[in-house]
Amino acid sequence: MASKVRVYGKAQNRTSLGIMHAYMVMFPHATLEDLRKAFPNELAPDNGTGQIFILANEKGTTADWDGYFKADDEVLTTGDGKKVAVNKMWTKKSFENLVRHAGQYDIEVAQFDPAEKGFGKKGSFALEYLNGYVPPVAGRKKGLPWWLWLLLALIVAGVVVALCLPRGEKVIEKEVVVEKEVVVRDTVYVQQIEDIEKNFNAAQFEQGKADLNDDAKLALHDLAKVLNQNPELKLKIEGHTSSEGDDATNQKLSEARAQAAVDFLVNKEGIDKSRLEAKGMGSSQPIDPDNLDANRRTEFVVIDE
Repeated sequence: MASKVRVYGKAQNRTSLGIMHAYMVMFPHATLEDLRKAFPNELAPDNGTGQIFILANEKGTTADWDGYFKADDEVLTTGDGKKVAVNKMWTKKSFENLVRHAGQYDIEVAQFDPAEKGFGKKGSFALEYLNGYVPPVAGRKKGLPWWLWLLLALIVAGVVVALCLPRGEKVIEKEVVVEKEVVVRDTVYVQQIEDIEKNFNAAQFEQGKADLNDDAKLALHDLAKVLNQNPELKLKIEGHTSSEGDDATNQKLSEARAQAAVDFLVNKEGIDKSRLEAKGMGSSQPIDPDNLDANRRTEFVVIDE
C-alpha cells in the first residue's frame, strides 16, 4: 500500500515525535487509549520511562522528569481535547521498531538529519502528504439543521389542525417558504496552515535579524505545498515583534521578516506573488504582555475574498 504521510526529522527523538503527530493528523478523533493501542509500550522496552504517552499535566516523578516532549508545540491534542506528552528517550533499536511499526498506518520516515549541536539547539520535524492524500479534519457531531426541525414542526402542526377541524370543512393550504441554512464547512487546509505556522515560529529568527534558517525554510516548503494544492488560497503573512526596542525599529524588523517569508515562497517555491501579502505589525498586537517570546511571532492569515 502506498504511503500517505512522510516524516522528515532532525534528530532521532524529534523524528519519533513527528510520527506521533502524523498519526494524529490522520486520525484526529483518536484518544489517549487509542494512541496506546496504536503504539504500545513494547515498541520501546529500553527507553527507561515505562510509558510512551502520558497526560502532559500528569503529576508524579515520571511526568516531572525531563523525559517527555511537553512544550505547547510538541504535545498531542486528542479527539477528546486532552493534551498528551510523548516519550523523548528513543534508542536506535526502539526507533527502528517504531519506524517499521508506523508503516502499517501508511506513515514512512525519510532519513533524518542530526540536530545542530550547541546550547538552545533542538531538532525538528515536518510532514509531507503523499500520493494525493488529504488528511481529515476533526469535526463536531452534527444534528438535524434548524430548518429541517422547523419543517417537521409545521408538518406536525398541519396534521393536528386537520384532525381538529369538523368534517366537511375545507382546509386552506398555505405555501410555507422555508429558508435553507447555508452551512460553511471547514476547509482541510486550515489545520495544515496552523500546524505549519507553529513549526515556522518554533524555528525562530535570530534577535534583530530577518534571515530564514533551515527549519523556517522547511516550514515554508510545506506551506508552498498547501498553496499549490489549493490554487484559490491567498495568504497574508504578518510579522510581529515583542515590545523590546523602539517602535520604529520593531516595525521595520517585522516588515522585513514577513517579506523574507513571502520572497522565499515566490523566488524559491514558485508561488505567484499575487497570492501573497507581507505586512509588518511591529509590537502593536501583543498576545501576552508577560511573555516576550510569544509576542515574537509570524502569522499566516487566510485572505477571504
